[in-house]
Amino acid sequence: MSKDFDLIVIGGGSGGLAGAFRAAEHGARVALLEPALLGGTCVNVGCVPKKAMWLAADVAHKLQLARTLGFALPPAPLDWPTFIAHRQRYIGNIHDSYRKRLEASGIALLPMRGHFVDAHTVECHDGVRLGAKHILIATGGHAVKPDIPGAELGGVSDHFFDWTAAPERVAIVGGGYIAVELAGVLQALGSRVEVFVRGPRLLDGFEAELTEQLAEDYRQAGVHFHFQHRLAAVEAVGGGVQLRAVDGEPTPRFDAALFATGRRANTAALRLDAAGVATDARGRIVVDALHATNVAGVHAVGDVTTNLALTPVAIAAARRLMGRLFGGRSDNALDQSDIATVVFSHPPLATVGLTEAQARERHGSDVHVYRSGFRPMLNALADVPQRSAFKLVCVGEQRRVAGIHLLGDGADEILQGFAVALKRGITLDDLHETIAIHPTSAEEVVLMR
Repeated sequence: MSKDFDLIVIGGGSGGLAGAFRAAEHGARVALLEPALLGGTCVNVGCVPKKAMWLAADVAHKLQLARTLGFALPPAPLDWPTFIAHRQRYIGNIHDSYRKRLEASGIALLPMRGHFVDAHTVECHDGVRLGAKHILIATGGHAVKPDIPGAELGGVSDHFFDWTAAPERVAIVGGGYIAVELAGVLQALGSRVEVFVRGPRLLDGFEAELTEQLAEDYRQAGVHFHFQHRLAAVEAVGGGVQLRAVDGEPTPRFDAALFATGRRANTAALRLDAAGVATDARGRIVVDALHATNVAGVHAVGDVTTNLALTPVAIAAARRLMGRLFGGRSDNALDQSDIATVVFSHPPLATVGLTEAQARERHGSDVHVYRSGFRPMLNALADVPQRSAFKLVCVGEQRRVAGIHLLGDGADEILQGFAVALKRGITLDDLHETIAIHPTSAEEVVLMR
């Protein structure tokens, strides 16, 4: 059996759905293959449930501050099953919305896997073959564990969302986005958290001064860090686990361990070789600036590619790609410079543009840096030590703002508007000409000198 379409989308995550919907808007006949839950990693075991747990942790922080400030509140630990019911109801509503949109758009949803037969043919696991002039690969990625003895004793971020209570003691292995976010959530919700980082610092690629302050904020909250830790094995002990370093030193017992040590592209089952699609050494699909692979008619977006692994990037790339393929937009390329991003730590760390180190590498001595360190008003009122740190990186005689880096409560919301300004070429003088909103944390961005 076979059926022809204008577009076959393999993968129903954020990028695949965005591509399918936009292509259908342009009148294309679309088939979407997704064997699991719609929404992919972001909706089911990523951005959405992660932010939900972050919000629960944020409420826990606010309750603690409220008691300090005089509110007579009894201890209020999180009832995980109740909160999880709310979280999953929210996610279920997203699934329902997707299904209704797919039906309304006339997109053929096939709840199954598929692999390439050739550059224009995909075979489903039930043997049905689909043909199309264009094929979009948007299968995302998955979390991986290190290749060490006992790795099976630990979980990954996906498993965290299966938990129905906060373990008493948790070991988190890794120093990137996921490790930092899970550490903050679990510590706030009652776990005693220790983080084991292979390198000398958290969040490689982010502004070093801010990651140092974040580490200090976490220490003040009770999180313990072990930097330059070379993990050799995980061992079962007393109903829990212990981590053994390369030098042979074991840790104390933990109730649970989570690996946040990287992700791998979901390409193994696609039979890309049948279509001749090229991948890099890590199995990611190589695409050009227009998200085309080396094979005409085959395209890819999202975490399965070499592009920045962020949901909004996958969505924007897919929409622009469909504008070119079916909407007559030959100039509709995605500008991947100066993309803002946030680590949902406690407090959040938000960044856009160049770090100081990156700016000095590109512009030498023609770099100007401005800093602000302070306690937000609520923390100062409660006399808690958590501090915020803001940093501007400017270049050239006009002091064009090339980087904005914010660590503090509300940084995630503050940055979106300033990211637009940076994209439009704002200068330090432009910031100084803007009257501050007082008293806010955001005013520090326009007051830095």
